[in-house]
Amino acid sequence: MHFLLKLLLCLSILYINMASSSSHRKQLEKAMREIGSGMMLSTAAAVFINGALSQITRPGKFPSPLFPIEVKNIKLGKHGSDTGVYDSEGRFVESKFEEIFIKHAHTHPNALTHDELDELIKTNREPQDIQGRIGGFVEWEVLYTLAKDKNGLLQKETIRGVYDGSLFEVLKKEHSKTINSA
Repeated sequence: MHFLLKLLLCLSILYINMASSSSHRKQLEKAMREIGSGMMLSTAAAVFINGALSQITRPGKFPSPLFPIEVKNIKLGKHGSDTGVYDSEGRFVESKFEEIFIKHAHTHPNALTHDELDELIKTNREPQDIQGRIGGFVEWEVLYTLAKDKNGLLQKETIRGVYDGSLFEVLKKEHSKTINSA
């Protein structure tokens, strides 16, 4: 999330590398390009995500210049000011996911507008949690930018795709179709 794991991406894109034991900055950058992110966003997000999560997910290990993320320890990257959709053990909590839409989807029951997304972000802010606030804000804003529909709505199933890891493949296919049809 927003334990979108330090960005939309984190969750969706880290799922790309679930087969491997770690994810490096260059892998994340390449994956973001595959879903249609520009070079600047891809590079910045990869540096931000891997920089923030590398040492956290590699407790007791010497810092690496490659900033690898150990996927098996990704739950250690959960930050405050999030939705609570993942618990402290990294398990998906369906009731918390549904709560997002019950509390914030005022215009459409199964989607969030940008204003509703802003409301969600503000509601989840914890006092004195600057890192969590920044993480949550960036995660949701990038998700909205990359995955909103043509009406400017972030659909419920799109958000679910972040949490279950399927969104990356959907965005990758959409981007691939766009490139092939051009």
